[in-house]
Amino acid sequence: MWTTRLDAAGIHDPQLRDDFTRQRSLVARYKPAAYLAVLLLLPRPLAPHMIAATAFMHHTDNLLDHGPLPERAAAYTAWEKEVRQALVTGVSDHPVIRPLLHTGARHPRLLGHVREFLDTAATDLEFTGFATESDYQRYLDHYSLPAFLLVACLLAPGDEPAGYRAACRTYIDGSQRLDFVNDLAEDLADDRLTIPQDTLLSHGVTPTDLRQARDTPEVRALLRDLLHRARTTLAASHPVTDLVPPANRPFVRALIALEEATTTAATAKGPRLLTGSARPALPTLLKILLREHRNARRLRHAHADAAG
Repeated sequence: MWTTRLDAAGIHDPQLRDDFTRQRSLVARYKPAAYLAVLLLLPRPLAPHMIAATAFMHHTDNLLDHGPLPERAAAYTAWEKEVRQALVTGVSDHPVIRPLLHTGARHPRLLGHVREFLDTAATDLEFTGFATESDYQRYLDHYSLPAFLLVACLLAPGDEPAGYRAACRTYIDGSQRLDFVNDLAEDLADDRLTIPQDTLLSHGVTPTDLRQARDTPEVRALLRDLLHRARTTLAASHPVTDLVPPANRPFVRALIALEEATTTAATAKGPRLLTGSARPALPTLLKILLREHRNARRLRHAHADAAG
């Protein structure tokens, strides 16, 4: 399946094929369900480019998130310089950047989004927590949205549709809220508290309650409220599907449905989220992917019949 997608995307150079394949393996480990959605639901020529953009986003995020601050800052500074130089020269020796440049040559809007992302990515490096909901919204605008637009721009080729950025922001708001709740155990272990202080105060919950994984009525109410916000925002993001070409809609619907299924699993897990993330049951994931795979096949057959 993968080699046919490389062929369909016109990626014939052996070095580039190796680069794209290496990034595919990384993305498959990072987000296996989303990776399967890329492979099964997107048009074949687009799938490798989506992998390249996702791998770049994930690589940058890892540099910003892992290790002591001085090391992260130095690593990101060097990475930003290397990427910006590659954007100017059009060449790179780095196996993450080479596929990105190739994808940018096929989808020029991507390169503008790469620059936009680099302009504000240090927001994550400087993260020390949110005092208020407004602080979270600024983080969303300065980091989460620019990161998501690296892949979202590939789903709406050509001129950006009116309202597309706002619709993408709604989706990534819901997705980010979900991630912050679902990844609480991992983030707290790294001394990252991603829930705004004013939200904790309004529920009568302390950071210590969360770090010690206390199962109290207040903690339960907090988690229910956070997950309700995530679910409500994800529900409001469905109109983004109508702003991408029909061939890409099964993938976008699946992306939202996978997040909604994760929200359901997290809600069922409750305070146990403080000791580990929730994942939807495998049958639930397969149902979503198979449903949208049938939709994608119908679209392809309809297009073939029309062309014939």
